[in-house]
Amino acid sequence: MSWSPFKPEVMADPATGHQHLLQSCPVHHCAEFEPPFFTLSRYEDVEAALRDYRTFSSHYGQGPRFTEPQGLLSDPPQHTRYRTILQQAFTPRAMTVLEPQVIALTGRLVDALASGPAQFDLHDAFAFPLPVTIIADMLGVPAEDLETFKHWSDVQVAAMGAADPSIYAEDQQAFFSYLQSRLKKRREALAAQADVPDDLLTLIAREVEDVDDAQSMLQQLLVGGNETTTSLITNAVWRLLQHPEQWQALIEEPDLADAAIEESLRFDPPVLGLYRNTTREVTLHGTTIPKGAKVLINYAAANRDGSVFDAPDQFDIRRPRKRHMSFGLGIHMCLGAPMARMEATIALRALAEQIPQLSLVSDGERIAPFFLWGRKTLPLLRLSTHSSYSSYSS
Repeated sequence: MSWSPFKPEVMADPATGHQHLLQSCPVHHCAEFEPPFFTLSRYEDVEAALRDYRTFSSHYGQGPRFTEPQGLLSDPPQHTRYRTILQQAFTPRAMTVLEPQVIALTGRLVDALASGPAQFDLHDAFAFPLPVTIIADMLGVPAEDLETFKHWSDVQVAAMGAADPSIYAEDQQAFFSYLQSRLKKRREALAAQADVPDDLLTLIAREVEDVDDAQSMLQQLLVGGNETTTSLITNAVWRLLQHPEQWQALIEEPDLADAAIEESLRFDPPVLGLYRNTTREVTLHGTTIPKGAKVLINYAAANRDGSVFDAPDQFDIRRPRKRHMSFGLGIHMCLGAPMARMEATIALRALAEQIPQLSLVSDGERIAPFFLWGRKTLPLLRLSTHSSYSSYSS
């Protein structure tokens, strides 16, 4: 069989063809995109590539097109400096401080679902507003700008995978101008020694001098801070409701939420893979990847590698824990992984406790970019409700 990430059946279910890639085509060449790219899929190859940043570089971006190195999308020493600056916002201590805010917002959103219409879209009513509100607050974005903020985030993602990214140029420019304006105002406030919020915008305004790098970091934090978690929540609920016995197990044992999120990350990674750029010629499994090539590091296929995971195509929230590749590995491992895990675990547990009697109306629609995986819509039906959201939030 032949494989392509653009085939309708693969767009509908990215797992289609994973076993073909793993067993028969561990180094795949895709000529359907400009620029053409290679794909690595086996767990061992993915792990090695992610650790070898000198050969599989992020210097020209982690998307399918070549971009100039900016912010975190660069290699050491630039990457090291910027990651060190931002790391303090995502430490375990920082997550402990943030957790009550996530629990409180989750509680308000779940209470609204429990008292609202019986049929609702989980994406629009819950999975989108939770992470975007949190990351927007961390970036100093006012509540009245949230819808526009989310639109710009979607535009950034869509442009990365579009055949013609120029159609998004106007929206992208509006987004860049917005970020530049907020960054400029925050820097002016710092220079005037005015009181400013202790948030990510202040941190970047204070520590990152280059305007392009600062803007790039804000953009990366925005997209990574909401798109990934939104998809993680919708994917997890979608799969659990497809497997009612596992949803019931979560209802009966809320502490399974953490394991359910990890299995969702393995089985349905929100980021199917990201790209690297070869700095030298590489030969793997009889195929030569030239210097200067784009290479898709296929997290999703690596997560289904039978040499690492038993029964890899089965969704099982009681699966023994092994390291999946969904947040990457090495120096570019997802900076916001602790926050995504925390938000999604709190969200899943709250849904199971407060509105356990849920069913799928349909599988909804997937999001558009071919290298991302999540539900653009997920219509659910609430069959009954609990009286209050108190046991977890207290």
